[in-house]
Amino acid sequence: MKRYISLYLIIFILLSVPALAADREHTLKVYNWADYIDESLLDEFEVWYKEQTGEEVEIIYQLFDINEVMLAKIEKGHEDFDVVCPSEYIIDRMLANDMLLPINRDFGKTPDYIKNVSPYVLEQFAKLDKPGKRANDYSVGYMWGTTGILYNPKFVTDDEVKSWGIIWDKRFEGKILVKDAYRDIYGPMIMYGRYQDILSGNVTREQLMNDSSDEAIATVEKLLKDAKKNIAGWEVDFGKEMMTKEKAYINVSWSGDAVWAIEEAAAVNVELRYYVPQEGSNVWFDGWVIPKYAVNTKAAAYFINFMCMPENALRNMDEIGYVSVIAAPEVLEAKINPELAHIDLSYFFGPEADSVQVDGIQYPDKSVIERAALMRDCGSRTKNMLEMWSRVKGDNLDVRGLILVIILFTALTAWAIYNKVKAYKKNSRKRKKRRRRK
Repeated sequence: MKRYISLYLIIFILLSVPALAADREHTLKVYNWADYIDESLLDEFEVWYKEQTGEEVEIIYQLFDINEVMLAKIEKGHEDFDVVCPSEYIIDRMLANDMLLPINRDFGKTPDYIKNVSPYVLEQFAKLDKPGKRANDYSVGYMWGTTGILYNPKFVTDDEVKSWGIIWDKRFEGKILVKDAYRDIYGPMIMYGRYQDILSGNVTREQLMNDSSDEAIATVEKLLKDAKKNIAGWEVDFGKEMMTKEKAYINVSWSGDAVWAIEEAAAVNVELRYYVPQEGSNVWFDGWVIPKYAVNTKAAAYFINFMCMPENALRNMDEIGYVSVIAAPEVLEAKINPELAHIDLSYFFGPEADSVQVDGIQYPDKSVIERAALMRDCGSRTKNMLEMWSRVKGDNLDVRGLILVIILFTALTAWAIYNKVKAYKKNSRKRKKRRRRK
């Protein structure tokens, strides 16, 4: 009987393969950062897509937390994601390596909401153009922001955070957290190390941001190693929470995380502030792309369009704290707050926004943008930068840390061996029982 059951199972699987393949055509696989969307929009998109096209679609939503991990899956071709949200320097690399498909903006009766993307963002993405390929044809911005210093004014003054030099202040030993994102840290460090060259006009911030020469890498490595006594940890997501609990006083952070932390801290009567130091920093962008292994490119394009609707952009912003690239009038109107200071956002929303009362952390003033630079892919030199980053972080492992790692590894190994032995004994008993039945 078991043989018949197995045969039926094989036949069922073989007959199901075409059905499964057809189902993939009505599936949209989205690969995005963690905590980077209002997830209720995913279900709403499925309904909206049916209304717009008459076709069914089901979203499979997966998460990543490091650009390079996402890129490795796409490069190997083992994952057929339809929509992915990489950072600008990864988009740069994917475009150069012919890993993207153009986004078809023929939406029939559906309006093209992608046109709501700010001209400023389009200009930045245009810097990623390749011969015969316009970056804005292959990618659409999603969120953007800056890298700066999130700090607690109870322990740190406003004047002290005007320079990245605060990171080397011995008074803050063990109270500084730094983003575990080598490109976002590299730019500010090289700008700090060569600030006099910037002031003298010998080099621009964008040139420094993307200088991956041995000399530049060595400069950043020395600066970071000199600051390591003050750095309590390298984080991707826990830094903002540590700041709200006053476990750390300074966090080299993304602006979106800063917005979240400031709001959460206020709820427990803790004040936090954010500033982009005078030496400069990076202005970063994440955008939607369609990888060349995508299957459902139609639904992918509609999904990107859906995310560019002003009301959806606002919902995403309210949910995650980051800033949408959408510059529709509705967005500006929703963000105006009469209690805030006037800032110049003419570069983003247009000339009429040269003095508006909007959150200056979410939307940096024009003066902040003027000291920020866009990151680009460093090609083969990326390996050298990653090796430097590993050396910097690896040196933080002291003897106690090494012992802890060894103990943990030993415990895990012992646990694995125990489970294997246990499983072996269990199988042995089953075999003995079967032999006795015979």
